[in-house]
Amino acid sequence: MIRYNLRCDRGHAFESWFQSSSAYDSQIRRKLVICPTCGTAKVEKAIMAPQIVSKKGRDSAPPVPTEQPAPPAESTPLMMAQERELRAKLKELRDHIVKNADNVGERFPNEARAMHYGDKEHRPIYGEASPDEAKSLIDEGIEVSPLPVLPDDRN
Repeated sequence: MIRYNLRCDRGHAFESWFQSSSAYDSQIRRKLVICPTCGTAKVEKAIMAPQIVSKKGRDSAPPVPTEQPAPPAESTPLMMAQERELRAKLKELRDHIVKNADNVGERFPNEARAMHYGDKEHRPIYGEASPDEAKSLIDEGIEVSPLPVLPDDRN
């Protein structure tokens, strides 16, 4: 493992661990290294002093971690900008559905069937259905889609 001090083009300093220098180069090329403060992918290595341990100090030197603990999801420097954008769009879609459709809860399969077969007027609805109920609706030609569930929804 290798630790680099990094700096974004806006001057924010942070550090990150990499498996090797080639892993760092690969992640930089693919724009996977993101500033945790501002989210920019314009990141480069900052000047850093090498850590030299004398023979005397080797026994007392702290061990180099083999694995860095995962920071909270929203501050992960490696979270891709595309992932954040996708999450935002999924949240926007979900919010739109919740705002503009009726929540029919557990009655969803029955309500969807009634509208499909013309027993009830069509309107936007959402609710709950088991995987078997959803498959049955799809087999009947009734279009259904799950509402997107985002990691923040589980907290």
